[in-house]
Amino acid sequence: MLKRCDWAGPDPIYLAYHDTEWGVPLREDRDLFEFLILEGAQAGLSWITILKRRDGYRRAFENFDVERVARFSPKKIEKLLQDTGIIRNRLKVISAVKNAQAFLKVQEEFGSFSKYQWDWVAGQPIQNAWDHIKSVPPKTDLSDRWSKDLKCRGFNFCGSTILYAHMQAVGMVNDHLTTCFRYQQVKRLKGVKTL
Repeated sequence: MLKRCDWAGPDPIYLAYHDTEWGVPLREDRDLFEFLILEGAQAGLSWITILKRRDGYRRAFENFDVERVARFSPKKIEKLLQDTGIIRNRLKVISAVKNAQAFLKVQEEFGSFSKYQWDWVAGQPIQNAWDHIKSVPPKTDLSDRWSKDLKCRGFNFCGSTILYAHMQAVGMVNDHLTTCFRYQQVKRLKGVKTL
């Protein structure tokens, strides 16, 4: 039987996410935008709640086409607030549109959001070595600094804890427990995967 990180509950969606996605370095802007939106939507909720609505988010947010999301009108936002396939929180939906607009500005300034994001870790994942889930921090000094920078750039729902979860999800940090079968596998990845 495979040993996994303690948080990977029995739900098949959770197991598949843990076993194939979590911690894999992502470098494509669309993928990074997707996780920024999903992590922001998760605030105050469980991650499994978001994973179960992921297809709904992909449909509602135009497969995370950042240019299209940035142009969502107030009418489109009102329509999204009726969509049961996503979390119908007005602040989170409006934030997703504002974050898309801010995302485009970062792309323009840096050439890609990926370059901007990965520069925070000098282009390579941080390889942690936690042996117990209680050792894994909910945020770090780095996520504090990055959160502050994003807020200055007009992003919302990007607090330090949300950003650290994002960093874990997209492989900026390898926080698989050393006892997890994925730890060594993820450690060897360099970040070429796209979803």
